[in-house]
Amino acid sequence: MFKFVLIAGLVLSTEFTARAEEIDPARIVEAATGDWDGDGRADLALLRLSLSAPNKIWGSTSADGVFGQEPSLKAAGKSSIAIHSQNSAIGRDRWDQTLTVAYRNKQFVVAGYTYNQYDTLDPNAGGTCDYNALTGKLQKNGKDIKAEPRVIPITQWNDETAQAVCRQ
Repeated sequence: MFKFVLIAGLVLSTEFTARAEEIDPARIVEAATGDWDGDGRADLALLRLSLSAPNKIWGSTSADGVFGQEPSLKAAGKSSIAIHSQNSAIGRDRWDQTLTVAYRNKQFVVAGYTYNQYDTLDPNAGGTCDYNALTGKLQKNGKDIKAEPRVIPITQWNDETAQAVCRQ
């Protein structure tokens, strides 16, 4: 099992140029570009392998790794990044999740979280959870649930935060 970290930085900024030397290209899993901060310049988000970032993004990227565990990263709209991870290959408990991150008030925050799970041996087990953190809209197994809007910086997001949202 590997953990991944989202790194977002401005491609043209001095800060990003300085950090670029610290990032081993062999550890970059995927990249996406957009103008998330709305300044008219290209921004770059990198998904990189990190063995010391527990509870962020899970998956395998090794060429000899298991199919169905690859994480992905893509630009989603003008100011959002979608980070997808999954386990659709190992064990009976399968799941996929998408974490949508948006740039708000000079920081990246969790805008939304979607989680789907199913049991390969029990067709009646499983469920879905779709949470828009910015509006507070929560839907579990197709039913609307009352939830509060929250501003959750990406640095404070972890697996427990996600599961707590879906347990409401």
